[in-house]
Amino acid sequence: MILTLDIGTTTLKGALFDDAGTLCSFKYATVPSQGFLIDPFQWSLALKTVCSSFPSLSEVDTVTISGNGPTLVPVFGNVEDRGGILSCDSAMARLWHDRRATQESEEVSRLANSFVDASFSLPKALYVYNREPEIYEKTKFFLSSYDFFNYLLTGEAKTILHAKGSERWYWNDMILEQLALDKTKFPAFCYPGQLIGTVSSLASLCLGIGAGATVYAGAPDFFVSILGTGAVSLGRVCDRSGTSEGINLCTKEPLGDNRLMAYRHPIKPYYNVSGIISSSGQAILWAKNLFGLKEASYDRLYEEMAEAKPGSGNLIFLPYLCGERAPIWDAKARGVFNGLALETGRAEMLRSVAEGVCFAMRDVITVMEDLGAKVGELRLSGGPTHSTFLNQLKADITRREVLIPMITDAELVGDLIIAQTAKNRYASLSEAAEDLVSIKKRYTPNPAVQGLYEDLFAVYRSTYQKLKERKSQ
Repeated sequence: MILTLDIGTTTLKGALFDDAGTLCSFKYATVPSQGFLIDPFQWSLALKTVCSSFPSLSEVDTVTISGNGPTLVPVFGNVEDRGGILSCDSAMARLWHDRRATQESEEVSRLANSFVDASFSLPKALYVYNREPEIYEKTKFFLSSYDFFNYLLTGEAKTILHAKGSERWYWNDMILEQLALDKTKFPAFCYPGQLIGTVSSLASLCLGIGAGATVYAGAPDFFVSILGTGAVSLGRVCDRSGTSEGINLCTKEPLGDNRLMAYRHPIKPYYNVSGIISSSGQAILWAKNLFGLKEASYDRLYEEMAEAKPGSGNLIFLPYLCGERAPIWDAKARGVFNGLALETGRAEMLRSVAEGVCFAMRDVITVMEDLGAKVGELRLSGGPTHSTFLNQLKADITRREVLIPMITDAELVGDLIIAQTAKNRYASLSEAAEDLVSIKKRYTPNPAVQGLYEDLFAVYRSTYQKLKERKSQ
């Protein structure tokens, strides 16, 4: 049996697959956070909840873990059993949307000779060094969310890089020396599918997983989502939807534009060109709570959005509630409603938030196209894929066919693909993905709304530009 785990911003998910790759069981637990901070002990509690929910984990021989990022955990000590909870002494984890390290980002970017956003690991570690020296001195290792879970299970501290050549997004010895950071606090690199270690007797006692089960390196959530949606050939896009949104395009070339990030794709020799939108599901949740629907289901929320006509009465929403990453990379950008009128109602405001998220997606896609990339079908993952309304809206605004995989928690499937390839059940990640991912539904763009959304997208883009110009005056 294969156990896969994925650490989301608000949820820890787990799945059990048999050796043929068939899903046997799925479990999840919610994880409370404090804005952009989270107590790692909450992860430990969620891990206990998920593992205890499975009938038995004694037959698990393989574990692979993925997670959100860039998230940084300052770990102080060794793994311990705290009343049956597998944990270790740590400072608060800094989640992917913690962008306080703006000054540190500038310093790291200068040394790296390339832009490194404030949300990335090294600026965050430098922030701890500069502004929280007590925490820095106590830190034994700086780990990502999934590196932290691997540490809990095996006692081995390693840093998973999603691809060779991606060190610019992490660190190297020269930059650590220039920043006067202790290199021993930054564990050695490894790559997806490589051996992390084996499940310790302590982890086995706390979680029920058989001691000695092999733990293979997973990857960041975007990497495993690409695999888990089958976005493994040129032009396919993985749209990883959740609290944030990740548009990941498979291309021949890296495109070479700082508005987008470019990594080696899981499938050689391709590149993954990506744009991350900071607030998508997070913006929709904000609107849900703000407009008196906190206790309502998401189905009810989307029903009310659908009551408003396409275009929301020409109301435009910029979903920059905690700054924005791609393509504008503006930590100071903020959310905006543009076009409020007396006839604007709650349904129009709610729908405009969803449309704003989709315009943000199209903004990233348009930059990709302007740089000469071929952008084809969107393959979706995440909880929002259960909404027919939102799926169709994405198709209409992005002008792309939207495909929904049979298993929409693509991170867990991507972890499975890594595990099965590491176990030599498939010759390559591509072969495994094509075999293990199937599509259950397709959405095609509605021609009747194309002109409307074309005009509103132009307003969406110009709204930010005009506000930015006004601020700079």
